[in-house]
Amino acid sequence: MPRISIFPTDTMSPEQRVVYDKIVSGPRGRIQGPLRAALHNPELADKWQALGALLRYGTTLPPRLSELAILVTGRACNSPFEWYAHRAEAEKAGIEQPIIEAILAGTEPPGLSADDAAIYHYAIELNRHNSVSDAIYGVAQARFGERTVVELTALIGYYTMVAMTLNCHEIPLPEGVAPAFALPQHTEMKP
Repeated sequence: MPRISIFPTDTMSPEQRVVYDKIVSGPRGRIQGPLRAALHNPELADKWQALGALLRYGTTLPPRLSELAILVTGRACNSPFEWYAHRAEAEKAGIEQPIIEAILAGTEPPGLSADDAAIYHYAIELNRHNSVSDAIYGVAQARFGERTVVELTALIGYYTMVAMTLNCHEIPLPEGVAPAFALPQHTEMKP
């Protein structure tokens, strides 16, 4: 059960309804995940959905590399909903099952291309250390250029915010879907 009421509801304000309609008529086609919580503040939800749409659909990163970074982030943040939603997107983007399963297990994926490896290591370090070493940064910048590295960093940061929102408010998975792993608060949390 979620910790807060989630949208859509029959009691949405006109401002919430406008943002909701914008979300479902855009590239997402539906509302799920963190936007169901963000609608408590329609202005926040509107800006959130715009940033998310830009980072998901409007960067120089091809879908495969975006989804790889998102999967690493979802797993690093222990977000079952983010993992569920983006595992399906990763499969659509052509990420092979052994790579997905390795990320789920927290091990180095086998057979990464040079591009995949650059994204994977960048996302791993940024999630683990809240920054990236000179070596990993240099590889990413040499492969993709400055603009893409900026977009990649923003993408990982955005999906960290998404994961935190999903986890904290316990936004539920669709009915009948079992989580791939437990939420952090349902395991032993250390101060």
